[in-house]
Amino acid sequence: MLISSNFESLLKKHGYHMAGSHSAVKTCLWLNKSLRGEGKCYKFQFYGIASHRCVQMTPTMQCNQKCLHCWRPTEIDVPETGWDSPELIVEESLKAQQRLISGYGGADIIDKTLWEEAKNPRHVAISLAGEPTIYPYLDHLIDAFHSKNMTTFVVTNGTYPAMVERINPTQLYLSLNAPDEDTYRQTCNPQEEGLWERICKSLDILREKQTRTVLRITLTEGLNITNPEGYATLIDRAGPDYIEIKAYMHLGFSQKRLERSAMPTHQRIREFSERIMQYTDYKQADESQISRIVLLSKNGDVKKIV
Repeated sequence: MLISSNFESLLKKHGYHMAGSHSAVKTCLWLNKSLRGEGKCYKFQFYGIASHRCVQMTPTMQCNQKCLHCWRPTEIDVPETGWDSPELIVEESLKAQQRLISGYGGADIIDKTLWEEAKNPRHVAISLAGEPTIYPYLDHLIDAFHSKNMTTFVVTNGTYPAMVERINPTQLYLSLNAPDEDTYRQTCNPQEEGLWERICKSLDILREKQTRTVLRITLTEGLNITNPEGYATLIDRAGPDYIEIKAYMHLGFSQKRLERSAMPTHQRIREFSERIMQYTDYKQADESQISRIVLLSKNGDVKKIV
């Protein structure tokens, strides 16, 4: 896939750096804050992941859903024309991260020790935009990052169960943004038929995975804060190690689709999490008020990755 020049210009305007012909890298808010000593991502609080040493990337900008809450420009279709090798994507992603990190060096407010550490990233979040399981060599891409002693975190929408079965990242997230098919269609705007059935198949696969697994539920006012028992049924079907129940954040291109009032408060997230817990054996393990997220686990504990 070769990104068109107009689309690439749009991505660059919003802070994305291309990595090869179809992959992209972008530093996240929490990397910026971490280097300035202004706090760290909830992934550090929950799992021990150092925000300033994390690469946020995607191997494809293409997606088969157009979720209303998505921060990417879902209104623009991305054509497919071919695929870069996993090795090229790793090389170009790390180069792009170095370019992005180098821009912080001249700022007086940057912690120079953390900045030096950031030049040697240890984690990669394959979750920036698009649906990563569309990339046909995702399993090899993960292995290529692992060969560099990096941990990997993949966030998938679950619509490619065959790839979900093949991959073994350090931690595998499946986005579950609806308790039933009708809500799914309203919230995620699937671009193909049969995607809900494929998501349900991925839930079954998740249950058998040996790697760490997470269900991520992004809640949006007026869309999917409903039917906690339905969520609980799907949670029990997948049996994940952890569940992240988080608020939609009014950022990026989603601001063109949703009002700011669609962003739930942390109290709202906490209350709905408690309603889900009434129907499952999961317990609250942690929460981050600033990120509006509640973490559940089977025993109420969290095991750090690092």
